[in-house]
Amino acid sequence: MTKREKILRKILRGNSDANISFDDLCTLLLYFGFDERVRGSHHIFTKDDVLEIINIQPKGTQAKPYQVKQMRNLILKYKLTGEEND
Repeated sequence: MTKREKILRKILRGNSDANISFDDLCTLLLYFGFDERVRGSHHIFTKDDVLEIINIQPKGTQAKPYQVKQMRNLILKYKLTGEEND
């Protein structure tokens, strides 16, 4: 199992939202095909077939728990797998 798969499983389980690395969350969004734009500490992710815009900021080295939950909801809503980019 790759590191990316482990992070995805951790996010989908939803029992450790406060323990997800900000860099890992960004890497996962890029893997799912999102485009990233950075404005100061704000990392803004967009994707053509996803209506929502994801705007995340780090809390130290960690992602904010509510932003991890937002990401989980998008993965489930749009059935993101990353395979559409392979």
